[in-house]
Amino acid sequence: MSLVDLIARADERGLTASGLACLDRCVALLGGDDEILRPLWASLADGTDAGEWTARLEQARLKLDLDEPDVLTVSGASAEGEATLLARRMLAAAPATRSAAGVREWADACSVAALRIHRLLDASASGASSIDPHREGRTEGMSPLVAAELRRQTRVLELLAEHGSGGLRQAMAVSTEGRRVLRAVVSRRARGRA
Repeated sequence: MSLVDLIARADERGLTASGLACLDRCVALLGGDDEILRPLWASLADGTDAGEWTARLEQARLKLDLDEPDVLTVSGASAEGEATLLARRMLAAAPATRSAAGVREWADACSVAALRIHRLLDASASGASSIDPHREGRTEGMSPLVAAELRRQTRVLELLAEHGSGGLRQAMAVSTEGRRVLRAVVSRRARGRA
């Protein structure tokens, strides 16, 4: 099943976890540590009310010093700048209220943004820049970093579809692995510019 199909079939918890996992893997671009989004993951696991999600989301935004007007107007002059802008937009667009329609739109946008971020930062990327065909199941021409991100996104949605809230811990592990990979890529690119 394609990533687009998995998103279309996912429930509210799966969609929220999918969007959160995409953001979590890209948190290094925002200057956040590995634990910054942990309270949001916890709210999915312990089934806290919607108000708690809203409060925890606002705390994450404050810790990452998210200034929404800047998110909408700053443009990235480099691949890293554009990737950071995409990550900031993911966090800015996170719905304060976890409704099925709101998180579906956010999860889909996060999926696209995370794949674009990985494509921007993949030194071996070449060819067409559109990631839409990959989300629809066509994998030819994918760079290694994008292919790995696509697998992670698919796996998170599969885990939540198969295990419900019981799949959250495994989904977090998938996300943690991806975060380490992207952090290493960002670090390697920074060393290359030094």
